[in-house]
Amino acid sequence: MALLGEVAVEKLVYGGMGLARLEGKTVFIPHVLPGESVRIEIVREKPGLIYARLVEVLSQAAGRITPLCPYFRRCGGCHYQHVEYGLQLSLKVEVFKEVLRRIAKLDPPEQIRIFSGQPWGYRNRAQFHFAAGRLGYLEAGSHKLCPVDQCPISSPKINEVLRVLHEMIAEDSRFPHFVSSIELFTNERDVQLNVLETRHPVARRFFDWCAERIPGFIDGCLDYPGSTQIYRVGPRSFFQVNRFLIDKLAETVVGSVEGDTAIELYAGVGLYSLSLARRFRQLRAVESSRGAAKDLEFNAARAGVCIEVRCEPAEKFLASATTAPDFILMDPPRSGMGKTVLQHLCRLRPRLLTIVSCNPATLSRDLAVLTAAGYRLERIDLIDLFPQTFHIEAVVHLRLN
Repeated sequence: MALLGEVAVEKLVYGGMGLARLEGKTVFIPHVLPGESVRIEIVREKPGLIYARLVEVLSQAAGRITPLCPYFRRCGGCHYQHVEYGLQLSLKVEVFKEVLRRIAKLDPPEQIRIFSGQPWGYRNRAQFHFAAGRLGYLEAGSHKLCPVDQCPISSPKINEVLRVLHEMIAEDSRFPHFVSSIELFTNERDVQLNVLETRHPVARRFFDWCAERIPGFIDGCLDYPGSTQIYRVGPRSFFQVNRFLIDKLAETVVGSVEGDTAIELYAGVGLYSLSLARRFRQLRAVESSRGAAKDLEFNAARAGVCIEVRCEPAEKFLASATTAPDFILMDPPRSGMGKTVLQHLCRLRPRLLTIVSCNPATLSRDLAVLTAAGYRLERIDLIDLFPQTFHIEAVVHLRLN
């Protein structure tokens, strides 16, 4: 690999990279800040594009700090540990605005609020990979394992269980070495351990052993407490990962909206549904995962609210809808809503829409369609659910003109 000379970092772009120019080519470099001069090394090239590795910071920008984690720059989990947290927040707002302008061709609102919590120890869910007798994360841009003994963005309980798992691997041959990845999820008292990838079925005795060794281990659903609700979360059900911002996210999403009829797409276990059901006479909540739909039904019954739960894909449900509700809330996957869902939204034309998204690029693509169909941006709020990373959660409120 050829060592290149100095380049000046112009800005950060979505994905955690800094953007620079070299001999007419665009250069993407991780772990840099706008305004820095850096020395880089080529990783790979495409026509007009260079992906590079940071070799040396020649001129340091204000806001650069020493990373807290010893695995930073090797582990692929974090991208911004070299950035003072307040600066991380302002940079994320600017990156979000840039994506909105570039993809959706929309001018962002004058004010975009960003809400934040504790920048460390926030993750209630973490996925670990297993290889050669070690647990860890994958290296950045690689399938190579980065073994870790602790993770400063994960909660104390996650780190406690990680230490126990390392002991179990070292002490006993009962650990199933054919398992490739596992997931831990916790409410800081109870712990779910889900096997995600394995070459062979995992025997019942492994989970019995986990129950003996892991404090708080449960085999099944976990009750996750919010400030006013309790959510049952099954082993395969999605739930937000930031333990400090669960309530703030739900409060920001639901806001003061109310009315007669509402639809919630991609409803999950009911993080927003339970509050919406108290604001609308009729709420239909749509969730394609059977396990999550069952959790939602249980959570609604326990909360004493009436929700019509529909276990089917969003596009199938909307295809049968003939009249517009007062309000539709959507929290789609990272890939966005897709062409079919957008077509049905434009056909139904509900007065109010709210979209929750963890991907500004697919969100902007979807917003381009909706604004062309007559919707206007009423408010955008950002929730920093993923400190130390480039990820950001956006809550976009739209109103039909």
